[in-house]
Amino acid sequence: MGQEVLKTSIDKIEQMKSHYHAYLEKTPQGAVFRAKTPYAVITAYRSGKVLFQGNQPEKESTQWKNESSTVEPRKAKPSPGIDTAIFQKNHIGSDESGTGDYFGPITVAAVFSTKEQQAQLKQLGVEDSKHLKDDLIHQIAQKIIKLPISYTILKLGNEKYNLLQKKGWSQGKMKAMLHHHAIDKLIKKLDREVYDGIVIDQFCEPAVYKRYLQSEALKLHEKTTFITKAESYSINVAAASILARARFVTAMDNLSEEAGIILPKGASNKVDRAAANYIKTHGEEQLGHVAKLHFANTKKAKKLI
Repeated sequence: MGQEVLKTSIDKIEQMKSHYHAYLEKTPQGAVFRAKTPYAVITAYRSGKVLFQGNQPEKESTQWKNESSTVEPRKAKPSPGIDTAIFQKNHIGSDESGTGDYFGPITVAAVFSTKEQQAQLKQLGVEDSKHLKDDLIHQIAQKIIKLPISYTILKLGNEKYNLLQKKGWSQGKMKAMLHHHAIDKLIKKLDREVYDGIVIDQFCEPAVYKRYLQSEALKLHEKTTFITKAESYSINVAAASILARARFVTAMDNLSEEAGIILPKGASNKVDRAAANYIKTHGEEQLGHVAKLHFANTKKAKKLI
């Protein structure tokens, strides 16, 4: 789980509270409000501190960063017990995209490169995809796949996503299964090639991840390391984040073309309006083809019709 902290004015906090009115939850003692979006849990305090915690906290915090706000310094450090040497060895890295977006699929990529090949990835400008614009992500992704490295990319489409969700699968379980199968396919591609370990960008506690696998009679791959913000440490995870994001953006472009309207990324009010427009054009029964129906955006879109 990632975390970002902003320091801002009480007026700005009241503005944020209004912005997140549809996501408000029970307010903790000493706080002005708490809201939960698909990206993060936002808790604002009377001291002016605003805490963003979740899988992609920067998706929410970025829009509030301006001249009247300051970012509290927070340098990510590996947790005690993490074998940091793995990041410079021949290893597999995996990451996902699309989990906080109402429209579009979830994509997961796994990448293997040797420590020698990792230098080539760095030369291409590989870094965390959240720091790059989509056009540049696509360009770098095309360069990555031309290198003599091994990778796999999996996509969970919206219809299958909604079916699994109705069966009781949480999004966390879906992500765990996608990571597992992407890594499994990549290991089979490597055949007898030796890899020193696996690094997964942590989105839940390792024990929870293992339980997700056990519920489907699967076991965690040996030599697996979980770490939050793994793309900051592993160039292979960073490469995986770019490949996953590029596949997600391509899928979104294809869905928009099929729909005849632009399907925005994220889960904002703009997305609500687009969903309402989609329902008017194609009918509510078709919405599950392009959207994650259990998101709050579905109810809000219906109110706009």
